[in-house]
Order: sequence, then C-alpha cells, then structure tokens
Amino acid sequence: MMAKPRRNDFLIPFLAVLTDATAIIASFLLAYFIRFESLLVEFIPVTKGYPPISAYLLGGLAILPIWLLLFNGLKVYRSRRDVDLSLEFFQILRIVSLGMLIVLSLTFFYREFSYSRIVFVFIWVLSVTFIFLGRVLVLSYEKHLYRKGKELRNLLLVGTNKLAQDLALRVTHQPVLGYRLAGYISHEDERIESVVSPRLGGVDDIVGIVTEHRIETILVCLSSDETDELVRLVNLLEGRTVQILIQPDVLGITPTRLRLGELFGHHLLGVKDLPMTTWSRIAKRTFDIMFSLGVAILFAPFAALIMLFIYLESGRPIFYRQTRVGMDGMEFELLKFRTMTVDAEQASGPTWTKRGDPRVTRMGRVLRRLSLDEIPQFINVLRGEMSVVGPRPERPEFVQQFQQYVPKYLERHRLKTGLTGWAQVNGLRGEVPIAERTKYDLYYIENWSLKLDLRIIFKTLYTILFGKDAY
Repeated sequence: MMAKPRRNDFLIPFLAVLTDATAIIASFLLAYFIRFESLLVEFIPVTKGYPPISAYLLGGLAILPIWLLLFNGLKVYRSRRDVDLSLEFFQILRIVSLGMLIVLSLTFFYREFSYSRIVFVFIWVLSVTFIFLGRVLVLSYEKHLYRKGKELRNLLLVGTNKLAQDLALRVTHQPVLGYRLAGYISHEDERIESVVSPRLGGVDDIVGIVTEHRIETILVCLSSDETDELVRLVNLLEGRTVQILIQPDVLGITPTRLRLGELFGHHLLGVKDLPMTTWSRIAKRTFDIMFSLGVAILFAPFAALIMLFIYLESGRPIFYRQTRVGMDGMEFELLKFRTMTVDAEQASGPTWTKRGDPRVTRMGRVLRRLSLDEIPQFINVLRGEMSVVGPRPERPEFVQQFQQYVPKYLERHRLKTGLTGWAQVNGLRGEVPIAERTKYDLYYIENWSLKLDLRIIFKTLYTILFGKDAY
C-alpha cells in the first residue's frame, strides 16, 4: 500500500506561497505609504500629485502570479528542502530583481498611469526583506514539526557501507531533516552498529518491508560492484509508489557529470521518483471530483433511460461489477452498464471482448460504440478508486499474465487508473498488443499535467463521436 501523503507535504508549500504572496502585497502597500504618507515627502516632494493607493494594490495583485511562478520554477514550494539561508537570500534577491524588471517593462507599455520609480525601489527592498523573513518563519515552523516527531517521512537504507553508517547517524540524530529511519536491509552477516536501527531483511524482502513499514524513500548505499543488487531491487519495486535514491558511485559516475539532488549533504541520483507532487495530486483530485459531479448532473436523466432500456431488453442486473487492479496494485470493484448476456463468462472464464462478440447484446453494442457503458465509472472516480484520466484498469487475472512478459507493466499502477487514457485516444485499444499500450501509459505517467488530461478528454470526446474502434 502506498504511504499516506504527509500533511506538511501540502501545508509547508501552502504556507510558503501564502507568506510570499502576503510579503509582495505588503511591500507594495508599505512602499506607497513610505513614499506618499511619511516624512519622506518633506525631503523628496511629490511633483505629480498623489495617486490612489488602489493603483499600487492592483499593480501588486497583477504582478503577484508572475513572481509566484518564478519562485515555483525554482521548486522552492516543497517540503523537506535542505536550505542554506544565505543561498536562499540570494535566490530571493535574484527572483525579485527579475520580477521588478518585468514590472518596469509593463509600466513602460501602460501609459494611462505614471508609477513612481521611487516606490519601485522601496518595493524591491521590502519584497526581498519580507519574503526572506517569511521563508525563515516557514522553515522554522517545519523544523519545529520535525523536532516534535510529526510528519516525518519513513526512510529505508539499503547497504551497510560508510555512507550508510553516516546517513543512519544523521537521520537518527537530526530529525529536523524530516525523515524517520525505519531500518535497513543488508546481507545476513552485515549490520549497522552505529545506531539502534533494526535490520528488516534482505533485498528479496523489499516488497513486504515497503508495504509493512509504509516506506516512502529508499536510499541505496551499495558499492559499484553491487549494481546487480540495485537492478534487482528496482525490478522488485516495479509498480510501487516509492522514491529510490542512490549514490552516484554505485554506477561508477562522479557528481560533476550529472545534475544531482542533494540530501543530508550527499549528492544523490534519483533512480525512481514519485510520479506526482502533493500539489499535482490535489489538483488532479479536485478536477476529478468537479468533472465527475458535472457529468453526473448532466447525464442523470440519460443514464436513467439507459438503465430502463437494459432492463427491458435483458432484465437484471443493470450494472456489471468486476474486480480490477488500481493504484499500487489495490483491487476495487469497477462499475459499468451491463452490455453482455448475464452468463457471458460462465463457460469461457475471463476473456477479452472481440469484434463481433456474440455475447454482446443489441443495446450493449450501442453503449459500447459510444462508450456510454463507462458512465457508472464516474462513481468509482468519486469514491477515489479511479481518476477521469489514467491507464485503463485490468482484471487481476490479466495483470498476473501481462507482468510476466511485458517490461515495466506494473509501473502503470503508480497512478490511479482512469476512464480514458493516452493509449486509448491514440487508437490503442481492443486487440492492440498490451506491450504497445503500456508504452503509452508510461509516457502519460512520466509527463502528466492538467493540460495533458484536458487534451485526452477532448480527444476522447472526438473519438466517441467520430471514432470506429469501439466494439
């Protein structure tokens, strides 16, 4: 089971955005008061009249999204950042200066109102100061949570070498880093003696350990002659939503040759990362709920007619319930309008539907042609079992079969399965080889965005109306 998202994975980024936004708006307002409402007017007289404060407030609100996007581009809105405050200050100085250049450029084109250049100087100084102070407060609050043992991310070490010893000590004695050492895995005769941390097993036990201890991050501390162990570990964790970091030395490379992440003062290379950030999960889930509620309201009368026609043609049950495999391999009950005869799989067992399949009813052919049999799956979306867009869920029997011969097949389960997906809108459905579909599913997972989701939804609507692949 995937580890439950930590509250501060959302809270800390939210507080950082909130303090930045407050600092920027406060800078605009305070700069106005310093220039036009303070003793400064006695030393530097106002020559072009006193502008309304609303002009500067609106200016601050207009530039606010630009500044926040610039900061977000540097990935500062996330938790567990190992921050050097001096570097943080100069980063803020650089982004605020760039933001001020954008502001000055916009005022050059906006001729209806003349902004005071002196005010902009104050805005620049105050923004740098207030944003930096806000960051210090947020970082201090985050460290306070970790010192109290709250919201720590479960960490697993692989190996017992000097790096593993060092990391074990740092994680154990510095909870402010935001991690809790759950234990380590190693060969039977190897131990980490520097800390009181349990050996949880070997590489072959990794799946059970990750599930039982809700491991979120794995640090691989192996030597360069143990790459086979690393490959085996990554393969065993196929389809699991867990972050895997390794020391570059494992691959025989030096930090200068790659842009690496840094954790606990060590350069680390991400072998496997989480497919979505906390903000992305929230955005996708919010979209799923709003979109599904809209469809439910819009199609409720039409769905009632479909239910009536199914009942009149072939009786009950109206819905077809089937076990499917979702995110992290968790099984759930998928809902569809029944489109086949009641005893469709009684003799044959689990089989895929083929073109011209005699088990499909007349009403069922219409529903399948327009993909209307999928409408009840919006209930699965509202339950949180599926998403509107994602890899299509398969039955457990097929998953067991496909994972044997399709490379990285289980990686499809790192995101919620969906009603429609990148493979389907590109014509890969029905009898198209599952290996080909999997390539498109993995592309979607690695390149997810709300823009891509919207693109898939529009392509799905086009396919429903004009496509000829459904049967």
